[in-house]
Amino acid sequence: MVVAKVKRKKKKADRSKQILLAGLLFILAIIATPLIIRYWQSLADGGQYHNLKNFGVPVPKGYNIHGIDVSHHQGTILWEEVAAMDVNGIRVNFAFIKATEGITRQDKHFKRNWKNAKKTGIICGAYHFFHPSRDAAKQAENFISQVKLEPGDLPPVLDIEVTNRRSKKEIVEGATEWCRIIEEHYGVKPIIYTGLKYYDSYLADDFADYHLWIAHYYKHKPGLDHRKWQFWQHSDKATINGIKERVDMNVWNESEEKLKKILVK
Repeated sequence: MVVAKVKRKKKKADRSKQILLAGLLFILAIIATPLIIRYWQSLADGGQYHNLKNFGVPVPKGYNIHGIDVSHHQGTILWEEVAAMDVNGIRVNFAFIKATEGITRQDKHFKRNWKNAKKTGIICGAYHFFHPSRDAAKQAENFISQVKLEPGDLPPVLDIEVTNRRSKKEIVEGATEWCRIIEEHYGVKPIIYTGLKYYDSYLADDFADYHLWIAHYYKHKPGLDHRKWQFWQHSDKATINGIKERVDMNVWNESEEKLKKILVK
């Protein structure tokens, strides 16, 4: 009887270990699968990426102008090191910097980032994180109160990627109002930043004449064949000199001459 009980306990312990091991393997599989898929995807894309380990992410081929976007989440940035980084001719040519969010929020690192990035000669642009549930005019006022643009700066950016449980009609009306006020103040049409699904779901019918900055990660090109785009945020995990945290990395889709044409005059 005693021997039987011991055997039963041992079987239970063994079964518990097996369950624990299976659970750990399952978790590891969940973590590893996207990385494996991404790796094989890059191989299958037939050399669509530069083989550059320095950035920590694949850098799409076929683009000459590269950039980043940052906020307080990147902490204190050493912009001279950012500007000096050169990996086989690929440099940080432009930077979008978060300025404001909603009606009352200002990014605590915006003024320092804006001042120090511009000193290095990097082309700079400021963006506003838009909340469809808040008054669009007041959000525009928040941005205007913080951002003073000069010739050579990128146009203002409307970062619109949340719905706040608002309808498509409400989202479009708010975004249109923000853009109208901003264009009237700065004399330049804003850039629209959003994700691929968000654009197709809420913006595609109304913002076709705006320059588009699209987010679509880990692809050799964004899945946006139905309209032209200008900026592409292709990764959210780049490693850049002078920045401790991971960074969003972007490309400009046209020539240097066309980039100069959209800058503030």
